[in-house]
Amino acid sequence: MTVISNLQKNTGKSLEEWIAMVKANSFEKHKEIIDWLKNTHGLTYGFANLIAHKSKDSANDTSEKDVEELINQQYVGKEKLKSIYDYLLSKIMEFGKDIEVAPKKTYVSLRRKKQFSILNPATKSRFELGINLKGQEPEDILLAEKPGSMCSHKILLSTVEDADQCVLNWIKKAYDNAG
Repeated sequence: MTVISNLQKNTGKSLEEWIAMVKANSFEKHKEIIDWLKNTHGLTYGFANLIAHKSKDSANDTSEKDVEELINQQYVGKEKLKSIYDYLLSKIMEFGKDIEVAPKKTYVSLRRKKQFSILNPATKSRFELGINLKGQEPEDILLAEKPGSMCSHKILLSTVEDADQCVLNWIKKAYDNAG
C-alpha cells in the first residue's frame, strides 16, 4: 500500500480532490496549507505535507512511484521478508484512519501523533519490528531496545507466521499510546 492510496483510504478524498480544495483557498505559504489541513480537516502531518507539496508543484516532493521504489529497495536481497511487511502493514492499517506511513531508506516509520512502530528488514533472515512502549517491561517476545534507539522495544520475526495475534496486540498497544 502506498502513501497516496492510503490518503484516499484514510480520508475518503483523492489527492486531486485535496489539491483542488487547497487551490480554492489561495494559500501563499506551505505551512499555511499544512496548518489548514491539520486543523480544519484533521489530517496527519505526513498527509498534509504531501498535499501541500503536490498543490504547489514542489520540486522536492516524492511521487508514489518513488515511495514504492524506496520500499522495494529495502527488500533487495531480503525478498523473503517482504511478506512480513505486507502482512503487518495490512493489519496495522485496520487500527485506524490516522496512520501515517513514512518510508525511509532502510525502514518504514508508522506514526499517529508520534511514531509508534517501525518495520525494518534488518538482515536477510531477520525482520525487526520496532515498537514504542515507554515504561513497558520487556516480556516474552517483547525485547528491550538499546537506550537512545528510535523505539523502546523490538520484536524479532523470521516468517509471516511469527506475526501472530500476540505481535499484533503489542503493536495495537503502541498505536493506542501514540494517539
